[in-house]
Amino acid sequence: MRMKKDPVPYITAEPLPSNILEWHYVIRGPEKSLYEGGYYHGKLVFPKEFPFKPPKIIMMTPNGRFKTHTRLCLSISDFHPDTWNPAWSVSTILTGLLSFMLERAPTLGSIETSEFQKRQFAARSLEFNIQNKTFCELFPDIFDEIKRKLDALNEIRLKQCDSKSNATKDSSRTGTTEHNPANENYLGSTIANVCIILGVLAFGFTVSYVLKAAGVQHR
Repeated sequence: MRMKKDPVPYITAEPLPSNILEWHYVIRGPEKSLYEGGYYHGKLVFPKEFPFKPPKIIMMTPNGRFKTHTRLCLSISDFHPDTWNPAWSVSTILTGLLSFMLERAPTLGSIETSEFQKRQFAARSLEFNIQNKTFCELFPDIFDEIKRKLDALNEIRLKQCDSKSNATKDSSRTGTTEHNPANENYLGSTIANVCIILGVLAFGFTVSYVLKAAGVQHR
């Protein structure tokens, strides 16, 4: 109720209806970050002693920053009960997780990947998440949001394929080929080389003829 009344940027979370101690979350990749456009699904598993003991933090969507289905070692997780503060809420925990996700500091459960790989994981996260039944049931609004984005992407891809197909058909009808400056340069270079060779041969023949005419033996 607190999270719905005062939403946290980039973060959504819901408890399992059958188990109040297991919460699932979705982190949207912030703008201008390596995770932009991505949706990262994970879960918090709280002990019965909560809020006096911290939860397990697990990431389920491949992301390039953390291992999946692995307990993450953070100051707000069950790896560090000595640094846990009972006043911390679900919002506090997930805000801390997002903050650490945007950093590069290593920890148990973190992995090293390139910037390109992180962007690739972000792009693939849409289709990955909607295959998860729990994700779809707990976050129907986000599911619909992802479906709209995927439909728009597929429409763009179809238009690009149609455009390329039509261009190929038009080219085959007219019997023309695409203008290629590289081919023209190669042809021009070949012709120039042939002309040079012919010129050298003609010059040699002329010299030989002149020497013979002058009575000089040509070797």
